[in-house]
Amino acid sequence: MTVAWPVTLSATTPSGQAVTLGPLRVRQRKEWEALRRDNADWLREWEATAPEPVTGRVGYRQMVRYFNREAVEGRMLPFAISVDGRLAGQMHLFGITWGSMRSGAAGYWVSRSVAGQGVAPISLALLTDHAFRVLGLHRVEVNIRPDNAASLRVVAKLGFRDEGLRTRYLHINGAWRDHRSFALTTEDLAGGRLLDRWLDAVDQPHRRHTDAGPRG
Repeated sequence: MTVAWPVTLSATTPSGQAVTLGPLRVRQRKEWEALRRDNADWLREWEATAPEPVTGRVGYRQMVRYFNREAVEGRMLPFAISVDGRLAGQMHLFGITWGSMRSGAAGYWVSRSVAGQGVAPISLALLTDHAFRVLGLHRVEVNIRPDNAASLRVVAKLGFRDEGLRTRYLHINGAWRDHRSFALTTEDLAGGRLLDRWLDAVDQPHRRHTDAGPRG
């Protein structure tokens, strides 16, 4: 099944940052390489690795072409995350399966400079809404190491359901690591948007604080 690509998704965080999901461009090579270099230590503990040595190296242009081809063929949504116009990470929906399953798995990373600012949850919400409402998928899952506290907070904020432990699920940083699986299906949102649900939840404490303030 083919998918409309390229696609751009956007929203604004509660703090006013403009978050955009779009295709990674060839012209972004220097920016992407600098971002990866600056965040190498930050990401090393959590990113997938090859269990055996890999000969050769895929160049940036080849990577971008691969992403675009996989997107057009309906197997992946390979978004780059930008915050206020600057590259800040990546958000992919990969392993997309059609037929009777209609499912995909989300994986992402964000720069240390924007961590904890709502960028990851708003990006995952945008991706999930697009997968459900535009692509017509039924299920989106996220697999997270039990010791990755930051990513666990992201799925908790968005209400992803904990579906249990996958033992030695993925090779990361030199070893096979356990992961917990979290998922949402279209029924969980009852026709609504995940982005709206999250923004409403974030806004509730502010509303309660405002309502409890001094009266004139």
